[in-house]
Amino acid sequence: MTNQTFWRWRAIVTASLVAVALAACSAEAPRTTPASSTPAQPTPTATATDEGQPAPVHPVGEPVVIATGLQAPWSILRLPTGATLVSERDTTRVRELLPDGSLRDAGTVSAAQPSGEGGLLGLTFLADTAAPGGAGWVYAYFSTASDNRIERMPLAGSPGNHTLGAPTLVLDSIPRAGNHNGGRLAFGPDGLLYATVGDAGDTANSQDLDSLGGKILRMTPTGTAPEDNPFGTLVYSFGHRNPQGLAWDSRGQLWASEFGQNTWDELNRIVPGGNYGWPLVEGQVGDPAYLDPERQWSTDEASPSGIAIVNDTIFLASLRGQRLWSIPILSASSTDTSTEWFVNGYGRLRDVVSGPAGTLWFVSNNTDGRGFPAEGDDRLYAVNLSRVGVAP
Repeated sequence: MTNQTFWRWRAIVTASLVAVALAACSAEAPRTTPASSTPAQPTPTATATDEGQPAPVHPVGEPVVIATGLQAPWSILRLPTGATLVSERDTTRVRELLPDGSLRDAGTVSAAQPSGEGGLLGLTFLADTAAPGGAGWVYAYFSTASDNRIERMPLAGSPGNHTLGAPTLVLDSIPRAGNHNGGRLAFGPDGLLYATVGDAGDTANSQDLDSLGGKILRMTPTGTAPEDNPFGTLVYSFGHRNPQGLAWDSRGQLWASEFGQNTWDELNRIVPGGNYGWPLVEGQVGDPAYLDPERQWSTDEASPSGIAIVNDTIFLASLRGQRLWSIPILSASSTDTSTEWFVNGYGRLRDVVSGPAGTLWFVSNNTDGRGFPAEGDDRLYAVNLSRVGVAP
């Protein structure tokens, strides 16, 4: 059974099971805890509002466990083949999810040397028929003993049997430290590669345009600076402390999540050349010299890492906050009130992505040395999504 066939079958079975379970349910409350292993029936997320923008969505029901036994997972990568890869920070393995929920090794990033918050971090994919094997490249952001760097590896095989080929360097000499390494990778709608980079524990990096630290970088698939970058270098935006989430909405607007220091964690709307203030300011201060975050949370409510956007709804995975936030996007420059989900229900949450058949997938991060792992941690979860205002 292929991964896609498995999920079509699972969606049909789930829909029939939950129809009875939800017959007497009222509207879902934002704060929930894990009480059930069966999610509610999904609603397709392609529906648009009367204004032509995607209708916002929210989780319905409780998450189901897709896989267990992950070790400090960091990035979820869903491939065009229907397969899913997960990076493990400390083992430096790239795990492939199989239809029965088990995991196999698709490869190891041998040059990665884990220490503190460093190790194998973000993954992303570029389809490319010119790549060895004709499928494309899996990109990895990782730490060595002296720097952070980005490599790409050709993807081979089919779902259930994917492997990663020999790596090619894309970018090195990214500042690294025991913390604040950034690490998220994503290809934008412009076909260019974006990377989040932390200040590597040196706050001066963030305002220094000659340093890659404390930045969001934008580059070609082979690591060179595009001609239209704002400073003629790889730097796309600066003044960041430790950004770890990247996602684009339906208008092509880039959003990023960022760890604050002691007071405010941030959700930022990213503009080319923007200065987001660190270390001179933290959170919303109203200083016209810097760009204020669109949303902010206290550090015990968030510590945000990965983000995903589904139907112009931002989903933000929180580590210390141990919850999932949802934030509907109202316009090109504004968002609606944020809502918290699954508070303290699944521990630390590291990454979140759009899943198949109207689902949202997220991964816990309780084995990273800062959590309290339960038996079977860490886990990959799926939860169904429904349009806001539509009863399940």
